[in-house]
Amino acid sequence: MNYKNFNDYELLDYIYSCNEDANEILLYKYRPLIVNIAKKMLKFCDGGVDLNDLVQEGMLGLNDAINNFRDDKETNFGTYARLCIERKIITLVRSTRAYKNKLLNESLPIENEEDNTIDKFLADNTHNPDYMVSSDDFEKNILTRLEKQLTDLEKQVLELRKNDFNYKEIADILNKDPKAIDNALQRIKTKLKNIMNES
Repeated sequence: MNYKNFNDYELLDYIYSCNEDANEILLYKYRPLIVNIAKKMLKFCDGGVDLNDLVQEGMLGLNDAINNFRDDKETNFGTYARLCIERKIITLVRSTRAYKNKLLNESLPIENEEDNTIDKFLADNTHNPDYMVSSDDFEKNILTRLEKQLTDLEKQVLELRKNDFNYKEIADILNKDPKAIDNALQRIKTKLKNIMNES
């Protein structure tokens, strides 16, 4: 079976029908993307992790995308798969980095109390037990609404920023100008402010 003869959605249908060949074909199809992302992220590892580890983690991210994708959402599978792959690899890279003494200029600027609230929302608390127990529906609702309004670039920038990458690192990872990253973050903050004002 040649993957070029099938689109992602046809392959997903075969996979959901327990076709192992289709699963292998989709993994093979996305492997170059995974390797490319892993190569970009390798330079941000602080040791103990090699390219194969990152590629393997990316494959797990793709597997998550296959298992969790719902075609009733507005995102196409390719975009969803890329985000899952990046998140999985970023999580591994993040675990290799030391964040004991972050420089102030590597953080989002905190200009007033309102921006401090924005930083709270941008923080990744999904694995924090205190957050999971104490967070209310209001915050979850705002984050859900924010994600629906973000462009693909903004989603990628937000995910990297939540994982403590600075502007330059995000620009390097995404092959973008640092100013474009700054602009994306400003748009994210504006969208978040608008949502919070509506609530």
